[in-house]
Amino acid sequence: MAKKLIPFAIAYDFDGTLAPGNMQEYDFVPSVGMTKKAFWKEVAELAEAHNADSILMYMMHMLDKAQAAHVPVRKADFVNFGRSVTLFEGVKDWFNRIDKYGKERGLKIEHYIISSGNREMIEGTSIAKKFTAIYASSFVYDHNGVAKWPALAVNYTTKTQFLFRINKGVMNVYDNSKVNEFVPKEERPVPFRNMIFIGDGDTDIPCFRMVKNQGGHAIAVYKPSTRGTKGKAEKLIKEGRVNFIAPANYSEGSEIDAVVKAIIEKAVADGMLIQLGKRG
Repeated sequence: MAKKLIPFAIAYDFDGTLAPGNMQEYDFVPSVGMTKKAFWKEVAELAEAHNADSILMYMMHMLDKAQAAHVPVRKADFVNFGRSVTLFEGVKDWFNRIDKYGKERGLKIEHYIISSGNREMIEGTSIAKKFTAIYASSFVYDHNGVAKWPALAVNYTTKTQFLFRINKGVMNVYDNSKVNEFVPKEERPVPFRNMIFIGDGDTDIPCFRMVKNQGGHAIAVYKPSTRGTKGKAEKLIKEGRVNFIAPANYSEGSEIDAVVKAIIEKAVADGMLIQLGKRG
């Protein structure tokens, strides 16, 4: 009888973590006749003018600009915009490699996205099927299939709730009762010690801190060969917000490849020690 694999979760931000830049900037923003600088400037101005959440404002601005430019905004349209998103080096084969590495050591690796970006666009990328769940900002669609209202807006603080959903095995976003139920730590499907969060910046700090403080591991990545990005990541290390930093290169033998594999080895050893302690 095959030995049961131990659950282990890796959660990722998306923009700047798995892909350079913001996903809206690839095809959507040009399609409405704007530059990325002008689009985000207007979003910031709207947020300030209305004292509003910037994620809700960018979602509203996408719909307003699309309507003005006669750009269709059905779910399939957002998915198609996502097909143009490029990924950092090594990302495409990262998931299969890490899954295999974990399985060989008795772990069942599951991958999750926790992003302020657009879920439908992420679903259009070549790696969408690699994730157990994609938690990202998304729209409600009317009877014609046209986006009309935000269904979910994921900002830097609300990101942390999804770590608890993974921890407790509550996958549905609408289910708030189960995620708030008391469950002893030892009975949760994915203990935080068996969790990694990978992000790239300030909006990921609450997730970095929570996973790290709960016994898991936080990794900040930075865009390779880009001035100032490594210094920003080093600041996160100095402030105690993350355990590790690495360039956003996911190729076999890269820094992040080595770090994640070492964490997997540690999780296996920790699990063995816990079992030995129970026998005593």
